[in-house]
Amino acid sequence: MRVRAGTSGFSYAGWKGSFYPEDCAASDMLAFYAGKLSTVEINNTFYRMPKADVVHGWREQVPPDFRFSLKASRRITHFSKLRDVADSVAVLFKVSAILEDRLGAMLFQLPPFLKRDVPLLRDFLATLPHGCHAALEFRHESWFADDVFAVLSEKNAALVTGDAEKADKSPPFVATASFGYLRLRSEDYSDAAIGEWAERISAQRWSEAFAFFKHEDKGPAFAARLGELTEKPGVARAKGHKPSLSKPRSPAKKRQKSG
Repeated sequence: MRVRAGTSGFSYAGWKGSFYPEDCAASDMLAFYAGKLSTVEINNTFYRMPKADVVHGWREQVPPDFRFSLKASRRITHFSKLRDVADSVAVLFKVSAILEDRLGAMLFQLPPFLKRDVPLLRDFLATLPHGCHAALEFRHESWFADDVFAVLSEKNAALVTGDAEKADKSPPFVATASFGYLRLRSEDYSDAAIGEWAERISAQRWSEAFAFFKHEDKGPAFAARLGELTEKPGVARAKGHKPSLSKPRSPAKKRQKSG
């Protein structure tokens, strides 16, 4: 399994001195970042559809092995609430295709007020291009149900897991796709805590996993440490990191009652 660890965003002047050189220009940040970490989650695509020339510029600044994750437009997730979004989805993936094999995944973060609706989810997933790596982040806990996991699994779409923002309930650790997608939202992690996540990820049968830390000052260091631990099997355990987190489970075939 290839584990790619990065941060949510990269263009932060506040990282100068701690991650970027003090004199690093904004135009040089992505290239520097890509020399240190293997993936980044682009969040400004949530607020506006990306322009082709901007996406092309991203691709040209990173090495072939680097991967982008794009956060899908709120037009799809928050305004339309996944309904009748085929045209918007097509535009999004047409532009993102400029990244070619540097596109790692597409994140769809649903609003906290959108409750579980399995037929809606199924219809939405049908609009996605075949073979794309789609990851869905549910922020209303009603979505954490076996029938939802089963639909995701049918389409090889990942349930976003990790630890949530303070206002949200952390999602269960359920593998629904051939790849994993984690958003780690705490602002501070001990080395032991990162070791637990490393062990937990490494125990999966994913072909690839993406893990993104929050855009805090320590985010790049956390990502680098997770990358180090997952590149060397057994490192976390050898250092005394004993996972205390629940064992991942696969989606059950039986449908769970609404609730």
